[in-house]
Order: sequence, then C-alpha cells, then structure tokens
Amino acid sequence: MNARTEPAEADTEPDAPARPPLIREFLLVAGLFLVYKLGRQLATGHTGEAYRNARRVWHLERTVHLPHETAVQSALLHGDTLVRLANTYYATVHFPATLAFLVWLYLRRPAHYVWARRVLAVVTTAALVLPFTFPLAPPRLLTGTGLVDTARVYGPSVYGPPSSDHLSNQFAAMPSLHFGWALMLAIGLIAATRSRWRPLWLLHPLVTLLVIVGTANHYWLDAIVATAMLGLALASLHPPRRTTTTAGRGTGRPSTPEPVLAGASR
Repeated sequence: MNARTEPAEADTEPDAPARPPLIREFLLVAGLFLVYKLGRQLATGHTGEAYRNARRVWHLERTVHLPHETAVQSALLHGDTLVRLANTYYATVHFPATLAFLVWLYLRRPAHYVWARRVLAVVTTAALVLPFTFPLAPPRLLTGTGLVDTARVYGPSVYGPPSSDHLSNQFAAMPSLHFGWALMLAIGLIAATRSRWRPLWLLHPLVTLLVIVGTANHYWLDAIVATAMLGLALASLHPPRRTTTTAGRGTGRPSTPEPVLAGASR
C-alpha cells in the first residue's frame, strides 16, 4: 500500500506569456531613456523662476515641518568616505540599476516586464511636464540654506556649472525620477518574486532618498511628488497576477490540492 502524495507546485507567469520582440523592446527602452534626457534638456531656461520656486519649496517644507535637509547632509559630512560614496551612488546607480531591473524582468518575468515598462514610461512622461510648468533649482544651488554642493566639493560630480552645462537641465529638480524609478524597481521586484526577503528591495529607494537629499540634489518634496505620480500610474496599470500551478501540468490556473489517502492501494 502506497501513500498518495500531492504534486509539487511552482510559481509561474500568468498564462505563460511570450516575451515581447527583443529589438522592439530595446528601441522602446532606449527611447524611454532618451526622452528622459532630452525632455529635461528641452526645458532649460527660466532660471529666475527656478530660484523663486526653490525658495517657495524650501519655505513650504519648513511650514509643514518636514525634516530639514541639512540634518541628512550633516550625517554624510562626518567623513569624506561616506559623502563620496553617496555622490558615487547618485552618479552611477540610477540608470544601471533600472536597466538591470528591466532586463531581469524581460528574461524571467515577461508579463511583469511589460507592466513595469509601461509604468516607468507613464511616470517619466508625466514628470517631463513639470520642468516646463514648474522649473526648480536644486537645494545645492540655493544660497542661505546651509547646504553644501557635495559633488562639487568632494566629487565625483555629474554636473558642471549650470551656465555651461549643456548635457542636463539642473533646474528640473521636481520631481525626482532618481527616487521614482528606484521605488518602482523595489515595487516591481516585490510584485514579481516570492522570496521571503523581497521586502529588502525597499532599501534601494530608502538609500536613494537619503542620497538625493543628503547630497543636496533634491528636496523632500521632489520625492513626495515622484511618489504621488508613481502611485497614480500604479493605480491605473495593475501588475499581472502570479499563479501557482501544478508542476508538469502547465495549466496556468491555480491548482486544487488532492487529498492524501494514507491507506489507498493500487
């Protein structure tokens, strides 16, 4: 007499979706990054308005009692090593981490990849509107705040003087896509995986938040607005559901465990 055991179960993508064509996706993702860079550059100018808006944001944060950005920066300035690590994180992690996130999803979770790419596209496109309507100087360029331009003083820096920097728009601080993309990376990996440790992905946006504020590249409000934009995108673009299927059957539907019949004979 043999005990009848339950079949093994495995996580699968819903209905085993096929990966989108690689060349098309490469062009779409490359276009997303290009729109991010060129769109912000097209919004150059309005310097005076950018500084006036910066003063408004600074005073608004103090009025609503948000934490002072100088408190975060003071922690970084306890040693040259820590502040240089923060500057390096700001300069080098943003694009490679997002690209690695999309590549992994494309290879391992195609349905989640399509969802994440759409969310990032919506957030990035929406974020490019604000530099035209609300140009904003970053806190490192704002005098009288007590903040230090850590990248310029300690290095490495990705920006030159605003008057001669033709590769980026330094007056497009609102919203912070550094933080918005980092938060989407964490949310996307939490949604697409089943590891008990997956909440640890939230450390990436947390570190990113401390870095962008501590290096005086962004205000708290920049991250808050980015979070709101991401929330609206996620509310309209829902992630695909992961389903648990019986191994070897590939039904794409949740399985129903069969009872164990301890005394059954064949």
